[in-house]
Amino acid sequence: MMEVWFQRGGGVDFEVVRLSLPEEQRVTVTTITVGLSTVLTCGIRGALRPPIVWKRNGVVLNFLDLEDINDFGEDDSLYITKVTTVHMGNYTCHAYGYEELYQTHILQVNVPPVIRVYPETQAQEPGVSASLRCHAEGIPNPRISWLKNGIDIAPKLSKQLSLLANGSELHISSVRYEDTGAYTCIAKNEVGVDEDISSLFIEDSARKTRLSVGNMFYVFSDDGITVLQPNECEIRRHIRPEERIFTTYDSEEICPRVEGEDTQSCLWASAVNVRDKYIYVTQPKQNRVLIIDIQTQKAIQSLDVDPLPTKLHYDKSHDQVWVLSWGDMRKSSTTLQVIPEASAGEDPRVIRTPFQGVEDFFIPPTNLIINHVRFGFVFNKSRPAVHKIDLETVTHIKTISLRAQGCAPQAMAHSHLGGYYFIQCGRRRAGAAGPQLVVDGVTDAVVGPNGAVSGSPHVSPDGRYLVSADGDSGRISVQALTVRGEIRLIYDLQTNVHVSHLTFQPSFTEGNQYYVYAASHLQADVLFVELSTGKMNVLKNLKDPIASKDWPWSSYNRIMKDSGLFGQYLITPAKDSLFVINGRQNTLRCEVSGVRRGNTVVWVGEV
Repeated sequence: MMEVWFQRGGGVDFEVVRLSLPEEQRVTVTTITVGLSTVLTCGIRGALRPPIVWKRNGVVLNFLDLEDINDFGEDDSLYITKVTTVHMGNYTCHAYGYEELYQTHILQVNVPPVIRVYPETQAQEPGVSASLRCHAEGIPNPRISWLKNGIDIAPKLSKQLSLLANGSELHISSVRYEDTGAYTCIAKNEVGVDEDISSLFIEDSARKTRLSVGNMFYVFSDDGITVLQPNECEIRRHIRPEERIFTTYDSEEICPRVEGEDTQSCLWASAVNVRDKYIYVTQPKQNRVLIIDIQTQKAIQSLDVDPLPTKLHYDKSHDQVWVLSWGDMRKSSTTLQVIPEASAGEDPRVIRTPFQGVEDFFIPPTNLIINHVRFGFVFNKSRPAVHKIDLETVTHIKTISLRAQGCAPQAMAHSHLGGYYFIQCGRRRAGAAGPQLVVDGVTDAVVGPNGAVSGSPHVSPDGRYLVSADGDSGRISVQALTVRGEIRLIYDLQTNVHVSHLTFQPSFTEGNQYYVYAASHLQADVLFVELSTGKMNVLKNLKDPIASKDWPWSSYNRIMKDSGLFGQYLITPAKDSLFVINGRQNTLRCEVSGVRRGNTVVWVGEV
């Protein structure tokens, strides 16, 4: 038992405040399942005890008027309604005026498994190999098992039938007729279970379904649009600049000829995939967004937007595409517009947002666990603030000042584990990278700098890793976001690759793990790192990237594009060609030459 005596008042009339906290209660762990409500009760007791003050990451919660942490009750308990993964982390309580004696509550949030299988169905000929894959997310990490036609396959495992990557891949090395069946993947953890079926058919001449339009990279380059099937390194379709937009009332060319230019060429900046139905892509010179129909692989419509559209983002939660336009190359009249009901594809319209002077915006991505995002941020890269916006109503909610930290925001990332936002700040002085700030998404307060980490922040799809790349020094910092809401540095890597852009490739040997693939804005090398170990390797001589002056639209003059949850291929453009990387084998798959400035790339999955 820890006891503290305080004297309250001066002179002759004073009271003794005696506060106590049992030693075993100084740190308590509460585990709750997502979606439920919880009560955290402060263990500090004593006569004349003043009211209890609750804090999260050093910020007092009692007076914040939060929608999900509000009623402090008669016993000064903390009530959290509809707990989500953003609520995990440390909460402390102390008696008002007596901060020396405090109790720490660690809130852990468990999440039932959510799974996806791939493919849903496949047909193979006898003798070839087949893989059935199952991706499961949950907290704690789910355990995976498989049934075939309702019967556990574990007793039948052999050289021919094996489980890889902690059970997340079922591999059959030489299929036979009797392997036909419905394979059920089951993922279980302490708080739930989920299952899905992947069907396998073995036939003499396996159904050659009509030529698929899915599992392709769409590469937008000077010479139009290249549709590339990475498995065979085969160009399936080339949409040339002079092809026409496929509508009855508009026969304009996809990339109209510009007066004074010898060749007819295209200029693109940014593209997004809308539910594997459409691709929206910006044409800065034409002040428009072009809409590609994935099923027909044709440009079906163009949509006029504000001058010089340079960045798109598809907000899946609200089915809307956000469009940032610069106005001119000096960014003197930037605007942000929204295209609602983007997946409907019929008569799209553009809505102007009320936000002024926006140079960039950030909308957190969704994943298997987080399928709805409510808030985004807009900011000006020379002003010390980020502005929180409601994505549904397209309105401003509040301004988070970064003036005290002297931070001009350059880029943002988010993890749902603990609800943290990571903000890359601009340079303080020549040659020194700006720090990274951490903002608590529960209180919208700046927690402080992210240790000594600097550079552009990137969060893995499951929210568990933060990878920060300092493009100037070559330093890459890898941090883990734990299920207790902690941010923990795992390792720093010193590389000579000046990172332009990076992406996450799911591991084929370990469940719930990733490789990071990073392209350089100066060099011809590509770096890949196994996140769990920090083991680093380089793919050399992938030709020079596009010069920064030829790619004014972003700092990513050489992008690295992955192929989704189950994809094994990545693509990165050089100045005049494309390189396809096999992420399963960490090797170069092929080079596709004759594609100039193909730095706008979209992956289209199963259609």
